Amino acid sequence: MLPCPSAILRNISQADFKNICAQGYENTGKNQAMENNRQLSLGIVDETTIRNVLPHDGESIYFGPLFAPEDADMHLAFLLNNIPWKHDETMMFGRRITTARKVAWYGDPGCDYTYSGNTKRALAWTPELYGLKERVEEQSGSQYNSCLLNLYSNGEQGMGWHQDNEAELGENPIIASLSFGATRRFDFRHKESREKVSVMLEHGSLLLMKGGTQENWQHQLPKTKKVLTPRVNLTFRTIAH
Repeated sequence: MLPCPSAILRNISQADFKNICAQGYENTGKNQAMENNRQLSLGIVDETTIRNVLPHDGESIYFGPLFAPEDADMHLAFLLNNIPWKHDETMMFGRRITTARKVAWYGDPGCDYTYSGNTKRALAWTPELYGLKERVEEQSGSQYNSCLLNLYSNGEQGMGWHQDNEAELGENPIIASLSFGATRRFDFRHKESREKVSVMLEHGSLLLMKGGTQENWQHQLPKTKKVLTPRVNLTFRTIAH
């Protein structure tokens, strides 16, 4: 006959009992992490992480990671090594400035994009990028015909306050921002009240900006010396022809 649990506990020390409990909690955490990764690999997002980070005047829905860590790592490696990255150019105080960050522009035929006095001609989708587009479309419930990719080599590269409100994007555009690599803080600032809110964009995560977000809020990726590794950001959008 097997001894009952109380009999077992009477024969172990308090220290051993604490170790058993700790081991149990550790295994539970590992099992939960493994289950989370399994669900992400199947395209299942934890609904408890989905939230609107804006308090009013817009919708910016943070979904958290869409991919298991190993899949996100694979996508990051592809993006770093296979995209024809080029330094961006922008107009600032009447002067053309070359940015530290690098960019690439992909899309359907005819999806040219003009911002900061610079017009970009769309490169044809690669199978990998098109697959990421389909995954984002599935999660967000919207369709996109173009994507601006940004490469920030480390935390000392960022982007200042701005809005994605170019005429080609139409009224109240929907922009899906997919992040790979280093976790970075992303800030919003209300145009009138100057109220600020922030969200940490994780490896493999999705942020969906829609509604009045671009009309009422500016956003930025602030610089930081604490981040030493690269981040790639894909912003899927729809160019009106």
